[in-house]
Amino acid sequence: MAKRKNTRREDEDVLVEDAVIQETKTGDFIEDNQQYIIYALLAIGLLIAGYFIYKYMIQGPKQQEAIEQMYMAQDKFERDSFASALNNPGAGFPGFLEIIDSYGGTKAANTAKYYAGVSYLNLGQFPAAIEYLDEFDASGEIFPIMKYGAMGDAYAEQGDLGNAMTYYKKAVAAGDNEILTTYYLKKVGLLSEKNGDKAAAHAAYLKIRNNYPDSPEAGQVDKYIFRTK
Repeated sequence: MAKRKNTRREDEDVLVEDAVIQETKTGDFIEDNQQYIIYALLAIGLLIAGYFIYKYMIQGPKQQEAIEQMYMAQDKFERDSFASALNNPGAGFPGFLEIIDSYGGTKAANTAKYYAGVSYLNLGQFPAAIEYLDEFDASGEIFPIMKYGAMGDAYAEQGDLGNAMTYYKKAVAAGDNEILTTYYLKKVGLLSEKNGDKAAAHAAYLKIRNNYPDSPEAGQVDKYIFRTK
C-alpha cells in the first residue's frame, strides 16, 4: 500500500516537473522572441486601426459622396433616358459608368452596376447588360430576383433561350416575392411552352395559382393552366 502511495507521489512530481519545464520553455520562447512578438502585435493593431480608418474616415464619406453624385443619373434612369443615365446626365453630374469607376468599393458603385445593366438592356446592348448585371453583388429580398430576371431577359433578347431559362429559374428561386416571383414564374411557363415542354409550363402556372393566389399574375393564370393541361 505504501509502495503504491509512493508511486503516485512520484507520478505527481513528474507531472509538476513537466509543467514547470513547459512553462519555462514558454517563458524562454517569449523572452527569446519578444521583439518579433511585439512587431506582430503592432502589425495586428495597425491592421485593425487601418480597417476602422478606411471604413469610417474614407469609405463612409466616399459612399455618401457617391450617393449625392448619382442623383442625376438616377433621375434620368427613371425618365427612361438610359443613354444619358449611363454617360452624361447633365449639370456636371457623373453617369453610372463614371460612378462605378470613381467610387469602386462603395455600395453606391455596386448599385450603379445594376442601373447600368438595366440601362444597357433597354438600349438593346445585351452583352454589356449581362456583364454589368453579372458584376452586381445582389443582396436582400428582391435584388437577387431582379438581377437574375434582368439577365434572363438579356439572354432571351439575344435568342439564347437556354441561358434565359436558367436565369428565370434562378430569379424564381432567389426569393419569395408576390409580384416579382410570379412575374418570372410566368416567364418560365411561357418559355417552357415555347420549348414544347407543356408539363413544365403547367407546373409553373399551377405554382402561381396555388402559392400566390393574390398576385397580379394569378388573375389570368387559369387560361394558361387550361391551355397546358
